[in-house]
Order: sequence, then C-alpha cells, then structure tokens
Amino acid sequence: MLRLKIAFTTFILALAGLPAQAQEPRQATHEFHLDNGLKVIVREDHRAPVVVSQLWYRVGSSHEPPGQTGISHALEHMMFKGSENLEPGEASKLLGSLGAQENAFTSRDYTAYYQVLSREHLPIALEMEAERMHTARLPEDEFLREMEVIKEERRLRVDDNPNSLAYERFLTQAHMASPYSKPIIGWMHDLERLTIEDLRAWYRTWYQPGNAILVIVGDVSLEEVRPLVETYFGPIPAGELPPQKAPLELPGGAQRNVTIEVDVQLPSLIMSFNVPSLSTAAEAWEVHALRLLEGVLDAGYSARLASRLERDQAIATSANASYSGFARGDTLFMLSGLPNPSRGVTLDQLEEALWAEVDLLKNTPPDSAELTRVKNQLIAEEVYAQDSITHQANQIGQLESVGLDWELIEQDAAALEAITPEQISAVAAKYLVAERLTRGHVIPAKPATESEPPASEPMPQAPATQAPTNERQGAN
Repeated sequence: MLRLKIAFTTFILALAGLPAQAQEPRQATHEFHLDNGLKVIVREDHRAPVVVSQLWYRVGSSHEPPGQTGISHALEHMMFKGSENLEPGEASKLLGSLGAQENAFTSRDYTAYYQVLSREHLPIALEMEAERMHTARLPEDEFLREMEVIKEERRLRVDDNPNSLAYERFLTQAHMASPYSKPIIGWMHDLERLTIEDLRAWYRTWYQPGNAILVIVGDVSLEEVRPLVETYFGPIPAGELPPQKAPLELPGGAQRNVTIEVDVQLPSLIMSFNVPSLSTAAEAWEVHALRLLEGVLDAGYSARLASRLERDQAIATSANASYSGFARGDTLFMLSGLPNPSRGVTLDQLEEALWAEVDLLKNTPPDSAELTRVKNQLIAEEVYAQDSITHQANQIGQLESVGLDWELIEQDAAALEAITPEQISAVAAKYLVAERLTRGHVIPAKPATESEPPASEPMPQAPATQAPTNERQGAN
C-alpha cells in the first residue's frame, strides 16, 4: 500500500525528470566471488563516512520441513549467543561501544544480519560476521532460554493479536500448495519440540559461504573492501548445499472461503489472488503491470479505492491493495478493507464494491494521466529512498537472495515506464479472477456461551496459523 500526502504527491508530479534520473546508477557498484562461493557486492556512496554491512543467507521459513517450523527464526536469535572467540552478547556490546547499530531479520525466503557503523570499524564487523558464519557456538543452555523468549514473542505478536492471528490463519488457505503458508515464527507446537541438535543441523546445512551474499554499501571502495573480505571470509571452507526449488502455487481451479472468528471489534474482508513474482513470471512485464495496478487502486489520496470507496461512496472506512513482486516463488495480490459500520455496510457489499473497481479496470484501461501519476509516485519513492545506504543494501540483498540480479534496480524505472494502460487491464483480467481467489471474512468471536458446542459433541479443531516477519527480540 502506498499512501503519500497530497502535498508530496503534487511535488512528485512536478518532477518531470525523475524517470531519467532513476535510470542512472547513483554510485559505482562492484561484485566478486570468493573461491568458497561467497558472493560479495560493494556499492560506493561517499556522502558520509558511514557503511552498512549485511550478510544474507538464502534460507527462511519456506525452506523448513514439517515439524521444524520456526527453526530459521530461532537460529537467527541464537547467532547472537557467541562464537569461537566471543561470549554470548559480547559482539553486540562491542559494536554498541563503537556507536554501531546491528540487528537481524528472518523472512520466508532469507535470513539477514546487518551492522551500520563508521567506515573505520568495518573490519571489526566483518571479522565478527565471518566468525559466526563458521564457528557459532549454539550452547544448549542459551538455546533453552531463547526458546522461551521466542514463544513469548509468538504470544505477543500473533496469539494475543487478533489481526495478526487472523492473517496467519488466512494465509494457510491462500497458499494451497506453497510453503509460504507456514509461519515465519513457527507453530507453537513445533517451537515446543525443537531441539538444539535440530538447530545445529540447520546451521551446518544452510550457513555456508556458497549460500550467502555479503552486501556492503557506503563510504568504501572495492580496493579496500576486497582484501578485508578475503582475509576474514576466504579461509571458511565451502560446503555442499541442498538443492532449492521455487515455491510454486496452484494457478487456480476453485475459490477458497474461510471465516475467521477472533477477538476483533469490527468485521473485515481479505481477498487474495495467486499471482507470479518476478522470479516465477513467464513475462516480466506482467509483474510490473501488477505493481502499477496496485498503485492505480491504492497509491495515495487520489487512488481509486481511497477516493471512491472511502470518500465518495463511504462504503469502507479503509480499503487497500497490496502486491510485492520480489519473492522466490509465486505470491499474492491482495485487496482488503473495513466496511463502514455507520452506514451498516456488510462484508458482501464491500466485496461487491471492490469487484466493481476491478471489473472497471479490466474493461477500461486507466487513462494516461492517471497512469503517469502512479508511475511518478513509484519512481519518486524509490529515488528518495536511495538517500539511505541501508535501503540500498536491502534492495540488493533481497533481490540476490531470491535469485534475481541486483542490476534490476537500475532498470526498474524503465520497466515501469514501458507499461501501457492496456497491459494494466490485461493483468487484471488474467489474474484477478474468481478461480484464483481466497476470500476471508474476519468477524468478532461469539461469546463463549454461544460458540461452545454441547458437551456431548467433540470440540472442532482450531484452524492453523501464520505469523508476520519477525526480528530478533528487541529489534527495531
């Protein structure tokens, strides 16, 4: 969802030169490989004497087998519990004393560790990261304590958060065939039976140089970074990696409907359609057209859902679209919203209004002025985000971790500019169809006296759940 302020949107529309700007590389970017398979990407940005170092591993919750959900996230926590020459927490204390920021995050496709620090301290960060790639201790006593922290994290972020719980349950139905249905933080019953030996085996399997990308962005040059990387990471032996296959989804065949009763005050609607990502699409233009379709529906104050469903018709108190085309496997195009309770709007009426907007786009392409506005917003957002070296590193790392080339960053503005109004209609007609739909009704849970079955009947089994992306305890 893109929601920019009116003044900001107006300012963006005045910048006629943005597409040309965005196509030009901002800094020199270099890449090389070590003999052990580690891929290294260095981007120079000399505006301030600061550098961000990120180490991305191509492993996340979508790689996890049944019974071990949450193991990638658990290992992320444990990577801060000491290595060959560092006691638990010692690396974080040292980096903190240097004024550095550090953390980690786990997703469905990858796990990443990062430090933001003064350029002269980069060797310290690289030495620590290389050491825990190869010699993380993973002590059992720390593991047992940390698992209690993770279980409490799940309770706070998911089990005791009705909206997160509803979304987790919804994803188990939206992803019929894909491992993206599994929660990143893991099912509670899997967290309770995870062992330190499971974790150590996972570490040995996936935390290898050939499964990692080191991204360094900031006030550095290739000439100074390369010897550091070779010194600290070069001696780590290469290992044998298991094969990876992209998570693919069934393209369609049937609508799925799920009613989720949780402790919310108001009902809400979630609709998702199985669609490709840039990694799985047969035609790349379709992904860029889907990105712009999302923008036409939900890019700012003037977008169709906000202007029509929220303000003009007052059918929804909020109506949103979302799509991310940068994943390892097939993904979802989502529509969601809250019906306006003051007007007695039902979930069915809200869905009817959303379908009306979708059908209008299928039959009538957006005009050039509307599409230009959306393109300018997307491109401008990206241009301004480049002021952050962390954002630049995140872009590079994410693309490389899901099997895409970082150079797509430099081609993105041109790819968006090339999309026509007719292509927006074409992807809407192809992908936003009933046979690709999962419909979720999130409704307030009934009082216990109404929802409990008679004592003679067996209790129905609770639906499965799905958690949002989680970072190490205390992150962000």
